Amino acid sequence: MSDSKDRKSLEERHQMSDLERLRHSCAHVLATAIMRIWPDAQLAGGPPVDNGFYYDMELKHRITPDDFAKIEAEMKKVVKENSQFEKEVISREDALALAKSGRLGAITEREVESKFKTDLLASIPEGEEISIFKNNDFWDLCAGPHVGRTGNCKAFKVMSVASAFYKGDKDNESLQRVYGTCFKNKTELTDHLEKLEEAKKRDHRRLGKELGLFTIDDAVGQGLILWKPKGALVRRSLQDFITEHLDAQGYSQVYTPHIGKLDLYRTSGHFPFYSDSQFPAIPDRDALEQLSDEEASCSVLTNGLSTGEIEGYMLKPMNCPHHIKIFDSDPHSYRDLPVRLAEFGTVYRWEQSGELGGMTRVRGFTQDDAHIFCTPDQVDDEIASCLDLVKKVLNTLGMEDYRVRLSFSDPDSDKYVGTREIWDKAEASLRLAAENLGVDFTVELGEAAFYGPKIDFVVKDVIGRDWQLGTVQLDFNLPERFDLSYVGSDNGRHRPVMIHRAPFGSLERFVGLLIEHFEGKFPTWLAPEQVRVLPISDKYIEHAEAAAKKLTDIGARVSVDRASEKLGAKIRLARLDRVPYMLVIGAQEAESNTVSVRHRDRMDLGAHPLDEFIKDFHSEISTRSL
Repeated sequence: MSDSKDRKSLEERHQMSDLERLRHSCAHVLATAIMRIWPDAQLAGGPPVDNGFYYDMELKHRITPDDFAKIEAEMKKVVKENSQFEKEVISREDALALAKSGRLGAITEREVESKFKTDLLASIPEGEEISIFKNNDFWDLCAGPHVGRTGNCKAFKVMSVASAFYKGDKDNESLQRVYGTCFKNKTELTDHLEKLEEAKKRDHRRLGKELGLFTIDDAVGQGLILWKPKGALVRRSLQDFITEHLDAQGYSQVYTPHIGKLDLYRTSGHFPFYSDSQFPAIPDRDALEQLSDEEASCSVLTNGLSTGEIEGYMLKPMNCPHHIKIFDSDPHSYRDLPVRLAEFGTVYRWEQSGELGGMTRVRGFTQDDAHIFCTPDQVDDEIASCLDLVKKVLNTLGMEDYRVRLSFSDPDSDKYVGTREIWDKAEASLRLAAENLGVDFTVELGEAAFYGPKIDFVVKDVIGRDWQLGTVQLDFNLPERFDLSYVGSDNGRHRPVMIHRAPFGSLERFVGLLIEHFEGKFPTWLAPEQVRVLPISDKYIEHAEAAAKKLTDIGARVSVDRASEKLGAKIRLARLDRVPYMLVIGAQEAESNTVSVRHRDRMDLGAHPLDEFIKDFHSEISTRSL
């Protein structure tokens, strides 16, 4: 039974896919094995999840990877028994009696009750069917569904173990969570495990450290990225790339502070409604000193900040309110629109420590953010232009396997701001734009933000993983909340439409993805070090430095390996560092003003005149070739 705070209804549970049903059943196979090895374990919940399943348990023995072989061996026995998954509908009283006797989530009665099953029983609404599932001697409180027999769960593997709070609540017990995966056959399992191994090889946290791209230091704070010089060069190259297109499309670049007054975020609605995902508010120094003199409690401070009685500031969770204030600082006519404001703006979100992960889940990140203020009649063209920019970004980086997801409103819901007429027009604009892109797209009703519909790009990387990247959103809410207006052709005040767009999303997350997508082998235009010149001995260092100077003069990122190592060692090091080009210079090259060109992937490309290489290199960079 799932331990989610938002408990699924019976109808939702019974809509499991065939693979989810198989994985849910394999979770019971895992639980059976656990109880046979450690009969004193207290089982909580075991649902299917993306790529597998897990089961939570309280157990004195600390499970480690050393135990996985023993668990898998016992699971194989359970599979070989080919026991039927038998469903039995019982009364609440009978279920409670079984839990009290320790029989639920166990292979026999025990001297202690099945405490988590007792608690889960209490969460089942009155009148809802209560059932248990049995496979051989293992009985569990469960709504199902399952496959027919344990023998269907042959292609499985125990993957990992972690800690998890019961029901995801940090105030509850800390449990051990054993993760596994299961597929309908061993071929699919093998393919999955091979992809996981490939993902490990490409892990941006490992490669980022090896290649000197970024670091995270406890003294600075978890989830806060320190960009090292090489990583900063990758980031700067991406920013230069997108800036060229922004300039061509008429965007104005702006800069805004990293904090703002709480009243700004009260108006936008970000505070206090989303305070759980934001850094705590910073009280005004004078107010804080006054409260200290009055020996006021922390609750007085917290309540005062929430109600506005105490002035305060906040690390900005979004750039939008700042851009709105820039737009609102001048009067606008319909002739001035659209106004396009862009910023590489750093924002801050409070992520739980257990959810942080390298560059892909952080607490401080920089968005390639832009906000467009336009008339309703301009929305179609502006959306098309935004989507064209996202498409250019993805195609330039060779990420051409993507799909589009349209998040629309639920016509039967009243949670959205704005009239139905405005929503219909906005959604029609997004649909038309998606159709004109010529890519597959899906429509998801009810997934729109309350302020407007949006388009997300979901990109598949080279090992088949999906990443949600660029997004374009229409917003009717913030222009209303901030009372934005422009003077129309009728000399009346009109409300602009606001478009949010970010082709990269978060630069941190995007670079983390690129590290894994390219396995650290960035295309030459993006590589932090593009060329390394390798003199075969100290005698040719001067010639190497002269070649490097010519490359530097055209903007290349180049270095000279002056180490007293053999050429083979220098080449191996350059390849480990993922440098695209190596230029070897010895006696013959120095005399003929040529370089022996090697590429990290295409290997030995032969001798070329230095000027010829520079010309070809410049062409490759300027076209951002892959």
